[in-house]
Amino acid sequence: MKKIVLSVLAVAALSLQGRAQETYPRNGVYDERTGLRAFTNATIYVDYQTKLENATLVIKDGKVAAVGTKVSIPRGAMVTDLKGKTIYPGFVDPYSNYGLPAVSRQAVSYGSPPQAESKKEGAYNWNQAIRPEINAVELFKVDNKAADDLRKLGYGAVLSVHQDGIARGTAALVSLANKRENQVILLDKAASALSFDRGSSTQEYPNSLMGAIALLRQTYLDAQWNLQNPDKEQNLSLKAFTEANRLPQIFEVSNKLNAVRADKVGDEFGYQYIFKGNGDEYQMLPEIKNTKAPFILSLNFPDPYNVEDPYETRRIELDDLKHWEMAPANAAILAKEGVTIAFTSADLRDKSKFLANLRKAVQHGLPEPEALKALTLTPARLVKAEKYVGSLQEGRQANFVVTSGSLFDPATLLLTNWVQGQEYRISETPADFRGVYTLKIGAQPDRKLIISGTPEKPDLKVVAPDTIKGSLTMSGEMLTFAFAPAKNSKENIRLTGWYTGKSFQGEAQLPDAQMVKWTALLSEAATQQAKRDSARTKASDPLQLGSMVYPFAAFGRTALPKAETVLIKNATVWTNEKEGKLENADVLLRDGKIAQVGKNLNASGAKVIDGTGKHVTPGIIDEHSHIALDGVNEGTQAVTAEVRMADVVNHEQVNIYRQLAGGVTTSQLLHGSANPIGGQSAIIKLRWGQAPEKLMFEGADPFIKFALGENVKHSNRSPVYNVRFPQTRMGVEQVMVDAFQRAKEYQKAWGDYHQLSKSKKAKTAAPRRDLELEALVEILNDKRFITCHSYVQSEINMLMKVADQMGFRVNTFTHILEGYKVADKMKARNIGASTFSDWWAYKMEVKDAIPYNAAIMHNVGVTTAINSDDAEMARRLNQEAAKTIKYGGVSEEDALKMVTLNPAKLLHLDNRVGSLKPGKDADVVIWNEHPLSIYARPEKTFVDGIAYFDLETDKALQEAQEKERLRLINKMLAAKAKGEKTQSAPSGRRFGQVLHCEDVDNGAEEVLYESEYGQK
Repeated sequence: MKKIVLSVLAVAALSLQGRAQETYPRNGVYDERTGLRAFTNATIYVDYQTKLENATLVIKDGKVAAVGTKVSIPRGAMVTDLKGKTIYPGFVDPYSNYGLPAVSRQAVSYGSPPQAESKKEGAYNWNQAIRPEINAVELFKVDNKAADDLRKLGYGAVLSVHQDGIARGTAALVSLANKRENQVILLDKAASALSFDRGSSTQEYPNSLMGAIALLRQTYLDAQWNLQNPDKEQNLSLKAFTEANRLPQIFEVSNKLNAVRADKVGDEFGYQYIFKGNGDEYQMLPEIKNTKAPFILSLNFPDPYNVEDPYETRRIELDDLKHWEMAPANAAILAKEGVTIAFTSADLRDKSKFLANLRKAVQHGLPEPEALKALTLTPARLVKAEKYVGSLQEGRQANFVVTSGSLFDPATLLLTNWVQGQEYRISETPADFRGVYTLKIGAQPDRKLIISGTPEKPDLKVVAPDTIKGSLTMSGEMLTFAFAPAKNSKENIRLTGWYTGKSFQGEAQLPDAQMVKWTALLSEAATQQAKRDSARTKASDPLQLGSMVYPFAAFGRTALPKAETVLIKNATVWTNEKEGKLENADVLLRDGKIAQVGKNLNASGAKVIDGTGKHVTPGIIDEHSHIALDGVNEGTQAVTAEVRMADVVNHEQVNIYRQLAGGVTTSQLLHGSANPIGGQSAIIKLRWGQAPEKLMFEGADPFIKFALGENVKHSNRSPVYNVRFPQTRMGVEQVMVDAFQRAKEYQKAWGDYHQLSKSKKAKTAAPRRDLELEALVEILNDKRFITCHSYVQSEINMLMKVADQMGFRVNTFTHILEGYKVADKMKARNIGASTFSDWWAYKMEVKDAIPYNAAIMHNVGVTTAINSDDAEMARRLNQEAAKTIKYGGVSEEDALKMVTLNPAKLLHLDNRVGSLKPGKDADVVIWNEHPLSIYARPEKTFVDGIAYFDLETDKALQEAQEKERLRLINKMLAAKAKGEKTQSAPSGRRFGQVLHCEDVDNGAEEVLYESEYGQK
């Protein structure tokens, strides 16, 4: 009974909303008006799919009272005849910062002093970027000017989101009426907001995208733990986070890759996000569709580039050129695939483009009902507010827009916007004088007068017999215009007059200053014919878009290559097996595997490649790489084992393709060397064109990056940074010991908990899950393996000692330029080496490096590989391996193994790749010459039996790219000629370009700063 009474009271309260401020006293006479209005004879869209002709809309108390074609007009209603006009539900913006304070971001550079701990006082989260306790409704203030700007676009309600931080708190749904705050707030907590951007936080962690992802994961785990163990820690942020997670969650992302990344986090914790996208979602359509997420799309389309300077134009990436053309089709492409979309005005700096860009989206294939739905009902549904806004059904807020015609007609004007029953005028309907007229000026021969363009901006031409463009100014029904009596004439005839039904009349001044009368009579037949001719002209200009390519980057293809049965005949085959190097031998690739290796092989239906004079080797494996990553270092804390390189793999980075052209088929993508214990590695196959998930080497053991030396103690950073521990090599040792001691205690705590009986578990608080320590426990249990950046003998000895002491094993020392000094100790512990061929003297700690290092370690019996740690060098790893023949006399076959079989062993993948053995993956390279020659180049590189690089295909791709660039450049030149605003070629470093061990991000999502010290 109590619930029923409360429900009745709630309904009563809602019914009074808009009439009065119930709790506010008034200084004056009470004037309670219902705002009873009736709008008749209009075309009314009750919702995106329900269209009524000659209908009536009745509003009262700021809400819809009735709508339909047979509505009785209530007694006392003020009636407005809207014959010829159209009424649409007021638009709803699902991602706005309306009414909220601006986010103040403090500039942070690479040399800024670090801030390890939060400066926010109170029982809040340890990290300032986690701020779920922020409620937008508590910060909200009505802003009449900003509201007016949004109302002019057709909006009646917006979701106000405080766009600051990773966990951003709750958002409020508010109307855009010029009323008090308590009257315009429709839902105080309509949604919660998230991002990967740390916002105004001055705290150093996270300074990378992968760090932001890890922080969000840990926050979900901490909130769960806090909910289950409320007495362990009073944390207002975690409590607020738990509460906010019950609301619709809107996740703002800066690109389509981050949408896919965020979706993985949501799936991990059982949440379906709504994404505020960036307009590039069509570029990863299958993956975007698989998120099953709604997308809030901005109508912010890029301007064409200024491409007049051919040298400047070369700096514009092909994908940027293509995105300019395809961005307006994004909404249509998503909607066609069943992705739920909503529109926002966010990111649109020039709000005057909103309607034009909306109509452009429709021109690019978005059905009009879908466009209207994306403006109205969908954004309302996303925040569960469809009972308030999004349609004009009875009981909804009286939010509606009156237009002069169809919303999607370029000539249509927004006339008025009604918000909560209050009228806000936007524009007046201009008189439409467009047509063809017979112009009589005094006793002169008749001329033809053509007024075209739009009612707001009419154009004038006079035909007699030449066509002469004139100037025209109109004000109401008055006009003035002027034109030259003949082509190339410097004189003008000037006329002024007024409209009288279907004609103009007035006085004109001839070039000789004589004043005469003039008239212009509308020729209806000629006007109708002109309209038909105009329609034919528009219809004859179909929209043309370029093809999608995979990936959406240079060297992308319209269709991905497929696996074939391939027989390579009569080649020199480097097996890396006991058979050694075979002359005039054959290799058969079938179903992604090496099927046979031998002589005189045959295979029915196989594609035969003549290998005469060519060499066939296993694909090159780069044990130490930083390609294809959106960030390489979470360089803040000394231990960041929680971050994962797999979270930030970027499949569109062209170095994947370039390295395929160098014969590389597998790469280990390592965290950088900014901290003693870095992040978890990702091992990928270079399947160019596939999405990040499909690049991952299936079944590969997990690895992690450790580091020693100058980089981790920040020897080369600014002095203000010397507060972070460790600052010495001794401190690095203590970080290692402490981390593994904590990991052991963590493992024991969980072990003890799992040994409890079911009844005791129910009474015992579970330990808090810690993603950082979980990774270290995996190392202790031989489930994750260490690759350690290293240089100096003493530190290498130190880590081996710590490993012995703490009970874990180092899998690989990478760089290891003093490995020749400790090779015996490494061999005794079965530690591998991944080194440079002949790099030395590029910083102090490599002063003892020698080019014979690889050969010495190899001869001692250490499994030795040559790595790149450099996107450019990786294209020539075959040459780097060849240097071991000069420096140390390593055999040709053993030299080749240093970039094929040996790195496969270091990565525990030698059962899959590294040699040409039947049953192994068909990762194979066909070289034009001896693979260790400086003249050797791959002609074909196969990954899983698919030719992801082919020299002939590459030539065709380059030719096709140049044609596509030229087509797009000409299209941009034409756009500029039509008066479209252009943008300059992008300058500076693009996110996602070449990264190295020491590169440090600054800002969780995408601002990269160059290193101060440029070292490996």
